[in-house]
Amino acid sequence: MLPRRAVLASLLALPGLARAQGAWPDRPVRIVVPFTPGGSTDIIARALAAELQEALKQPFVVENRGGAGGTIGTEVVAQAPPDGYTLLMGHIGTLAVNPFLYRGLSFDTVDSFAPITLAAVVPNVMVVNPRKVPAGGIAELVALARRRPGALTYGSGGNGSAAHIAMAAFLLATGMAMEHVPYRGTAPMINDLIGGTIDLTFTGGPPALPPVRAGMLRALGVSSAHRLAGAPDIPTIAEQGVPGFEANQWYGLLAPAGTPRPVVERLNAECTRILRGEKLRPRLEGEGAEAAPGTPEAFRDLILAERARWGEVVRRTGMRAD
Repeated sequence: MLPRRAVLASLLALPGLARAQGAWPDRPVRIVVPFTPGGSTDIIARALAAELQEALKQPFVVENRGGAGGTIGTEVVAQAPPDGYTLLMGHIGTLAVNPFLYRGLSFDTVDSFAPITLAAVVPNVMVVNPRKVPAGGIAELVALARRRPGALTYGSGGNGSAAHIAMAAFLLATGMAMEHVPYRGTAPMINDLIGGTIDLTFTGGPPALPPVRAGMLRALGVSSAHRLAGAPDIPTIAEQGVPGFEANQWYGLLAPAGTPRPVVERLNAECTRILRGEKLRPRLEGEGAEAAPGTPEAFRDLILAERARWGEVVRRTGMRAD
């Protein structure tokens, strides 16, 4: 049975329902990215938008609506008409973590949306400023942090962001202590890391790997169970003495609850074709991301499972939102 909110949204959208089902899309579609430009969410959204625009012959415009850990942009989509013309590039933080960080949200990350597809899984990469952190691997970093408890600083795109919660899980697994320095977005955090204002971060491959390849940062490990296809020289954290450790980011496309099923199915089919194709998939791999399309139902199940997992990390760490 559909949630009451979704039923009401569908009834309100009845005047435009026939057009959405028959001729969609017949005008520009916007994809809301609930973060500032330059982070993994933005990079993946823009790559997918360009391919959808070519396939569906209508503009797919990425709109950055950052603030409050992604809740502002997410709310914009939750409250948008369910006609297929406003979509959300959701992510682990906005969909699985924020429900436990922010009280009184006007939306539910499951009931307020119609999942379309998981788009990509992005393992986090532990990167350090090589001038400030002499460690060449995870074991050396752990030893350094234990000799100097709380002396090392790590940055993130904000309190409750994917980088913040991934590092929190890593610190729990290793018994380490570091000072967290939250930023308003991934891009300014990476810039300060390169400049030496902070010591390290644990963030997605797309923003982390380019400065690694340019020699400005040093990569110590990746958070996935296997090495990255686009960076096979970087060992996993699990193989460096933290067995079983895995803390990946993930990204997926959603629409407001009540969006017509034919629109959801068409978007799912197009995204699946694009993400499995030889044009976008190698590009994502080169940036440290792995294309991972699936059914709307599978994406919904992932959101539910990840909410349970990361809600427990939030509880154990006492993490708070900005």
